[in-house]
Amino acid sequence: MKKAAALRYKEGDNAPKIIGLGKGEIAEKIIAIARENNIPIVVNPPLSETLTFLELGQEIPPELYRVVAEILAFIYKTTQEIP
Repeated sequence: MKKAAALRYKEGDNAPKIIGLGKGEIAEKIIAIARENNIPIVVNPPLSETLTFLELGQEIPPELYRVVAEILAFIYKTTQEIP
C-alpha cells in the first residue's frame, strides 16, 4: 500500500512537522496536491513507513533529524531555495 507524508520546516521551528499523512487513496491525494503545487517529492519508503506512525502536527523525533536534514538539504540545493 502506498504511503505518503508531508513535512514542513519553518525558520524558528524546533524540527520539521508532519502536515499530511496518508495511506492508499489519501497518499495518492497528498502526492497529487504536491505535484500540482510544484512541491518536491522524495521517494523514501522506509522513511514514509516510519512517519506514518506519527500524528499530524507532531515534530519528527530526533532519530529522524539526520535523514530528514539530508533530504531537505538536497531539496534546497536542487531548487536553490535556501532558507
